[in-house]
Formats: sequence, C-alpha cells, structure tokens
Amino acid sequence: MRYSALSLVKNALTGNRNWKPVWRDASPKEAYDVVIVGGGGHGLATAHYLAKEHGITNVGVLEKSTIGSGNVGRNTTIIRSNYLLPGNTAFYEWSMKLWEKLEQDINYNAMISQRGVLNLFHSDAQRDAFARRGNAMRMNGVDADLLDQDQVRAMAPYLDFETARFPVKGGLLQKRGGTVRHDAVAWGYARAADQRGVDICQNCEVTGIRVENGRVAGVETTKGFVRARKVALAAAGHSSRVAAMAGLRLPIESHVLQAFVSEGIKPLVHQVITFGAGHFYISQSDKGGLVFGGDIDGYNSYAQRGSLPLVEQVMEEGMALMPMLGRLRMLRSWGGVMDMSMDGSPIIDVTPIEGLYLNAGWCYGGFKATPASGWCFAHTIAQNQRHPLSAAFRLDRFASGHLIDEKGSGAMPNLH
Repeated sequence: MRYSALSLVKNALTGNRNWKPVWRDASPKEAYDVVIVGGGGHGLATAHYLAKEHGITNVGVLEKSTIGSGNVGRNTTIIRSNYLLPGNTAFYEWSMKLWEKLEQDINYNAMISQRGVLNLFHSDAQRDAFARRGNAMRMNGVDADLLDQDQVRAMAPYLDFETARFPVKGGLLQKRGGTVRHDAVAWGYARAADQRGVDICQNCEVTGIRVENGRVAGVETTKGFVRARKVALAAAGHSSRVAAMAGLRLPIESHVLQAFVSEGIKPLVHQVITFGAGHFYISQSDKGGLVFGGDIDGYNSYAQRGSLPLVEQVMEEGMALMPMLGRLRMLRSWGGVMDMSMDGSPIIDVTPIEGLYLNAGWCYGGFKATPASGWCFAHTIAQNQRHPLSAAFRLDRFASGHLIDEKGSGAMPNLH
C-alpha cells in the first residue's frame, strides 16, 4: 500500500480497517545472497539501498529484538553536516542531502524538521575555531553562518549571555540541520526494504558466524543456521561481540550514552543548540518536551541505562546554559550502547575474511549518518570495495596511522 492523501481519506471512510502491516514479520530462509546482522537504522538503510540501487533483493536482516528497540530509537534525533575534515565533510553532507529527500524516497513521514543547528562559542579562541570550521564547510558547499552575540540573542534570548561562568559570545549556525523522528526512520526504512523483497526477521539473534577456508559461509541464529554468500555486520554497540564470532578483534569500546526529555512546555527552543563550554545539546520535540544529552558514561557497558553522576553532569551543564531549566521536571531518560572507535570516527569497510563486511564505530554520530551509511555500506557490499565518500573510514587505519583527527569524541580510554 502506498501512502497518500487519497489512501488516508479512503481508510478514514472505511473505519481504518483496511490498513496493511508496515512490513512482513518474516522468518529467515535457508540461504540469502546477503545477510545483514542488525536491524537498526544502518542495517535497514543498507538493505533498502542494496535493493533500490544495486538490485540485490535476496537479503535477510536479522534483528535480535524488535525493529527500533536499539540505538535508532535511543538517541536525540539530531541531523547535521557541520564537519571540518575532508574525510568527513562530503560524507555527512551526502547524508544531509539524502535526509532532505528521504520521505519521498521511502514514502513515509519521517517528521524531518530542518530547524537549524546552532553551536555556541564562549571565547575568542573558540570563535576562531568555529570560523575555521565554517569556512571549511562553505568550501565544500555546505551552508554555514557565523553569528555574533546579538544575532544569537535574537534567536535564543533565554540563554545566559552575560552572568554565566561561560558567557555566550556567538555561534556557528547550519540552517539545514535539525531533527528527524527516530522511530519513523526505522519503520520507514523497514517498510521500504520490505516492499522491495527484503526479509526482516525480528527476534532472530545471531549466535555465531561460520567461516570456511577463509570465507564466510553463513550465520548461526536462535532460529537455525542461515547460509549466506555475504554477511554484513551493523550491530552498533554490540559490534565487537558479533565480530569476535568470526575471530575479529575491533578497535572499539562499548559505552552508554544517555538522553533525557523534560515535561512538555510551550514552544521555546526553535533550533538544536549545543553548549560550547561543555558537552550538552538540546532541542524541543513536537510534543513539547525538551530533549537533551551530553557525554558518554565513563565505563564500558552493554546495558541500556546510565549512571546518576552523568545525569547530574548533564543537568549542571544545561543549567549553566539555560538557568530556567531548573524549573522543569525531567520526565524520563534512556541509554544507547555506543560503539566508540579510538579516533571518534566510524568504520565502513571490507574485512580480512572474504565475504564479511563491517559497519561500526559510530560513536556519537550514528543517527545523523544513517542514510549515507546505508548508501555507502550497500555499495561496499555490492561492489566489494569502499565507496569514495567513505574511503577514509577504513578498518586498517588504526594499524597504518591514517586516523581521522576530527573532534569526534571517541572512546578516549586514557581519560577514564
């Protein structure tokens, strides 16, 4: 069923009894051309682009739980492409362009809101750094505006400009940035992939990866062995555990990243705003809740919950930026398991095992990269080589020294 105004009216007049399921709840077949381990945003996007761009439809997406229960449904919904280095800028800008036409592509309302992303600076040195980033963005065709204090005050008068420990001096604005409804991204990509013949198998956990004579042969699951010509890993915070099933040791640590939402209030925060003197970011959802987050918890964990010290730290940074937050009640919090690479940037690459492919190490940036990640990973799987946009995200850079020195805030094990 294709969604449209006509289908909405038709079903409304028939009591909404004829809507079809968004996707089939498939059981795994005996064999696939491609098995994707992980039914999150990146895995589902990869399946969609494999079918749409490369004509590979004999694909099985194996998810250990239900669609949307992992990191794709546990984030602060921000999208942006305000990166500095060549290895990142073109990739994230392509992701932004895919976001801008996603709803038409997948025929699903993802609630894309390009409300703007405003990164605040609090000193002259930080202003210079933001000016450099903004210039690099413009040189690569990405929109960027450097704002002074008065311009920021006109946009967000509720910030603490004068009396704070770190007064707001200005900001770097990307007007095309914003937010997307995270659940809708998972459901929309799942529906689009399903309509092209992809099997989405929920509650089907991968328990082993079978390798024969240096080549992947398939995966062991809780629903039996599934043979595959190619196996693609997109398991987010569990990437290290899944890769270890094939004998691979990854340069990744798993950490919890918490997010929070307040009670609903009237429209107040009209952009995504980040605190330049700490790690705090905030936006307002369509339901009125303020959504915010900060640093990862400083310990390794696979639990989807965080620690109280980080709750306190995030609230303190929010209060330093917006003292009025002290009057709000926090409604709920949640945690996602982040796969933190050692340089803060991801991996999209082939592996030393023939037929095994890796998509991992997304740190804080996984959600915003969902479309481009799926696009490039699908190319890597189909062509057995890196896509030019993700050429810098190679697995062997940690051995060769070709690290990406963007401030991606990786695991930084020396700091905790």
